[in-house]
Amino acid sequence: MNSGFLPAAAAGFGTGLSLIVAIGAQNAFVLRQGVRRQAVFAVVGICAVSDALLIALGVAGLGTVITAWPGAMTVVGLAGGGFLICYGLLAARRALRPAPGQGLTTDGAAAGSVRGAVLTCLALTWLNPHVYLDTVLLLGSVAADRGPLRWIFGLGAMVASLVWFTALGYGARLLGDALSRPGTWRALDGFVAAIMLAMGTMLVVRAL
Repeated sequence: MNSGFLPAAAAGFGTGLSLIVAIGAQNAFVLRQGVRRQAVFAVVGICAVSDALLIALGVAGLGTVITAWPGAMTVVGLAGGGFLICYGLLAARRALRPAPGQGLTTDGAAAGSVRGAVLTCLALTWLNPHVYLDTVLLLGSVAADRGPLRWIFGLGAMVASLVWFTALGYGARLLGDALSRPGTWRALDGFVAAIMLAMGTMLVVRAL
């Protein structure tokens, strides 16, 4: 085994983890799905697989293409910002006008809710310009410095993403008792709304 294998993988793991741990729109959504126990496997899978694809693209050098076309980030910023604002408004409405019996339920999610969760997760992941900046550009540039070990670095970052989203999605179930109370759900939805609205507004302002 190459002596630089483990250091490169560990560096990739640490760098990747540092970029995704901060609470953002995607993490807030995974947390909410986790505590609701709805479509957790699908949501965690989408986040982890999407990150793996984006990391691979960054390591392969797609970051240089994105940098060469600034207009792409403007389009993604406007679309993603608009989506986050709409989602944030919906979360704010849930916080201000909670539906009857809004406490945590352990029943299986209905097919429609699973479909909605999947589509929302895809939008939050692929319409977020920060994903391209952090995962494709930043991780890609750092990986390039590893030379022939850049793919090992990228693999470490992919593992970090899988570990984080799995822990966030399934670990959120530990909050089940607290979230059985509607008042706690209102606070969580208020938290989600604040993050979504703030990030959405920031993305739109930066894109204009």
